[in-house]
Amino acid sequence: MSMAGILLGLFVLVMAAVTAVGWFVLSRRAAPDRDRTPEPGAAREVAQSLLHRLGSALPAAHKEGNPYRRKLAAAGYARVSAVPMFYGLKIGFAAVLALACGVASASQTGTGFAMLAAALCGAGFGFLLPDRLLRGKTAARHDRLRAGIPVALDLLTLAVEAGQGLDLAMMETARGLAVTHPDLSRELWQAHLELRASKPRQEVLQLLGERNGEPELRKLAGLLVDADRFGTSLGPALRTHAKYLRTRLRQQAQASARKVGVKLIFPVFFLIFPSVLLVTLGPACIMVYKQIQTMLTGMPQ
Repeated sequence: MSMAGILLGLFVLVMAAVTAVGWFVLSRRAAPDRDRTPEPGAAREVAQSLLHRLGSALPAAHKEGNPYRRKLAAAGYARVSAVPMFYGLKIGFAAVLALACGVASASQTGTGFAMLAAALCGAGFGFLLPDRLLRGKTAARHDRLRAGIPVALDLLTLAVEAGQGLDLAMMETARGLAVTHPDLSRELWQAHLELRASKPRQEVLQLLGERNGEPELRKLAGLLVDADRFGTSLGPALRTHAKYLRTRLRQQAQASARKVGVKLIFPVFFLIFPSVLLVTLGPACIMVYKQIQTMLTGMPQ
């Protein structure tokens, strides 16, 4: 096996290991009930400890106003150690990609400047890659939260109209959504625990809307805050908001369906249309070419 093949195999192995560790760490979320949280294995503990130590070396990981704290909370990682571990993941990706790009450049060119430039490019790409992964995780979580809000409104309406208070209604709703919509269930469960810890209800509801960054959840929190502030009945307000939200989601789905035709123009024009032309006009072009060639060869010189 050549040196290039060995370096390529090493690069693929290291990249797969780092990606697996990063995905394993980022995909772990805190369960609404502590008893349901599985105990991490030895490999997970070692990876988390290593990432935490790497991230703790940066001073920005310990700042209270770090913007990554809110971004990670919006993606579902609200633990205190989430920011140092995220920085550790950025450092790990940067180091691995810098090493891989430097070794690959050294095997191709052999010059120190090209090796340094490739290592710097790999380090920059690796340092920014977790941000892209975090944005994807946040957008996916927002979609899951948005999909569970109408069901949560129905459960809240049933609980409130049955005579339960808002605290118990949120607890029952969190239990009802634990299987179908676990992300929204965790948020409601956390709000319920904060209410049980004697936190002001208005502050708890405002935090519920702010820490996720989802506009529909922020609207729901604002509705609950206004109803609690002015003393209005929650049942009709929740029922009206659920009807409005379902109508809006239906309109958004219809708008997305109407855009499909426009989006299909480019793949149809560049992928399907050339194939149709090749199948339909290809034989005709061949026949015309043969006829012209026969006429040219039959003409007297």
